[in-house]
Amino acid sequence: MTQLAKAPMADVAGKTAFITGGANGIGLGISRALVRAGANVVIADIRPESLAQAKADLGADAQVETVQLDVTDRAGFARAADMAEARFGPIHMLIGNAGIGVMGPVLDARYDDWDWGLGVNLGGVINGLVTLLPRIKAHGQGGQIVTTSSQSALIPVNYSAIYTAAKAAILGLSEAIRGELTAENIGVSAFMPGPVQSHIAHSGELRPAAYRSDSGYKQREDDLEKRPVSPLWMSADEVGERVLAGIRANDLYILTHPEFADGMRTRFDAILASMPDETIHQERAGEIGFLLSNPVFDDQLARRRAALLMPS
Repeated sequence: MTQLAKAPMADVAGKTAFITGGANGIGLGISRALVRAGANVVIADIRPESLAQAKADLGADAQVETVQLDVTDRAGFARAADMAEARFGPIHMLIGNAGIGVMGPVLDARYDDWDWGLGVNLGGVINGLVTLLPRIKAHGQGGQIVTTSSQSALIPVNYSAIYTAAKAAILGLSEAIRGELTAENIGVSAFMPGPVQSHIAHSGELRPAAYRSDSGYKQREDDLEKRPVSPLWMSADEVGERVLAGIRANDLYILTHPEFADGMRTRFDAILASMPDETIHQERAGEIGFLLSNPVFDDQLARRRAALLMPS
């Protein structure tokens, strides 16, 4: 049996995490879990009042720094990274969690809706990678990248075209870079939560003026803000602990809700059932062998099997 490499962030105590969208909801749950585990946390968020409240809630001034950041602002991202390093030194964990809920019929979607939705949900993750990955590699102490995708990447539903496009891209991006970064002792986890008690329904409040004139979703965003958050949705603190466990284990996939399992199987079965039922062209397979599999999937299966064998 192949020996599994130790997870780069198996021990997060004393390490530093940079969390976008970290001042409420899922991000705050992750922040709280990391602080309890002894990590330093830099919370980046667009709302100054949320940052102040988050810092007060965490009550761990020695471990927490806050910085206002619009994740679409690349220069601002670099300044925030500089501030984080000035406070705590090297950054070890990047949790690209900032996101907005841009939902509605694709026939109503306009350029402002697409540009804003993809700019924050996908562009924010990319900006974090470009800004912080070289810094994490440079210090040579290892690290972990966590990208917040969604169950929507695995079970797309109606009226989620923009949101799903971004979240599916984040999943594919994470899978693609996992193998590349293993050699740098940097783990990669795609985090795909289901419904969580958060403020995502209030995303419309954050829409910049530049993306309001050509939007087809104004009324829908107003209506979404009135939707109550179900008490049956998972708490942000529980989700935060699941993310922490995924970081410690260097899991490629961090999932939260077992209720989605049957739907996922049906989707994967539908894809496999659509494969041409033909004899494999062996010479062609040999020519394109590098495209036919990815060792990161075998690695993740081995990690999950090992986790099941560990004593509880």
